[in-house]
Amino acid sequence: MSSAAAHAGFVDRRQVARRFSRAAQDYPAGDFFAREVDRRMQERLDYVRVTPRRILDLGCSRGGSFAALSARYPQAELIGLDLSEAMLLAGQVRRPGWQRWLGLGQDGPSRIVADAAKLPLAARSTAVVWSNLLLHWLDDPIPALAEARRVLEVGGLLMFSTLGPDTLRELRTAFGDAQAHTQRFADMHDLGDMLVECGFADPVMDMEVITLTYDDFDAMLADLRAAGSSCAMRDRPRGLMGRARWAQVRAAYERLRVAGKLPATFEVIYGHAWKGEPKQTADGRAIIRLDGLKRR
Repeated sequence: MSSAAAHAGFVDRRQVARRFSRAAQDYPAGDFFAREVDRRMQERLDYVRVTPRRILDLGCSRGGSFAALSARYPQAELIGLDLSEAMLLAGQVRRPGWQRWLGLGQDGPSRIVADAAKLPLAARSTAVVWSNLLLHWLDDPIPALAEARRVLEVGGLLMFSTLGPDTLRELRTAFGDAQAHTQRFADMHDLGDMLVECGFADPVMDMEVITLTYDDFDAMLADLRAAGSSCAMRDRPRGLMGRARWAQVRAAYERLRVAGKLPATFEVIYGHAWKGEPKQTADGRAIIRLDGLKRR
C-alpha cells in the first residue's frame, strides 16, 4: 500500500456520507434495528445516575434518540451531530410560521453537521455524549472517543453502541472471498482498551447477539440499503457484479437457511465510561491533589 493510501485510511468517509444521505428521506422505514438498539441503550440509563445540563447525540442521523432522551432528561439541552446534512434536515420538524413569528414553541434540538473526530464544541461543555451505532463507520474510533472525552465535563458520561466482528458473518461466508463486503468491526475488548487509552475511567463493556431472519436474500439486502448500511470500506468491490456471481452468493447463503429462514447475525457492543479528574497537565506534568490528605 502506498503512503497516500495508508494516510487515506480504510473507510471511505465520503461513501459513508453518500449512503446515509441517500437513505435520509426513507430512513424511518429502514432504521428499525437502530431503534431497537437505542431502546436497549435507554434501558441501561436506568442504572446510571446523571442529571445532565447538555447531551450530545453523536451520529444522531434523523434524531431517532431525541424523543426518549428528552423524555428522560427534560431539563437538558440536546444537540444532534451527524456527518450527513441530509439526515439532519430530513429529521428536522419546524414550527409553523405563525408560531415562529410570535416566538412560540421550539424547533427541537440543535443540529450540527460535523465530523465526530473534530467536534465544534468547547472543552468540558457537555454532561453526556450518547452515540448509537456510529463507531464502526469510522476509520479509527480513537479520535472520536478522545474528542468525546474532551467535550465532556469532569464526571460526564459517554454511552455508546457499535457492532462487533461477528456482524453479518453469514454474508461474508456467502461471498467466500478476501474482499470487503461489510464494514471492519472492532472487538469489544479492543474498544475497552481504547477507552482507557483515551483517559476514560471505569469503562464497562458488554455484548449481545441479535439475529434477524428473512424469507429471502434480496429482502435482507434491501433492509441494509434502506438503513444506509452497505459496505463503505475503501477496498470494497467496485462496479456491478454479474448475474453468475450473484447466483453463487445467493446459493451459498441459501445453504445457511435455518428452520425455513435466512439468518443475519449482528453482534451489538455496548459501552459506557466516565470522565474523571485529569491526572496530567497539557504539557505532561503530573497533577497531585492535596484535598484528600489529612492535616497533621
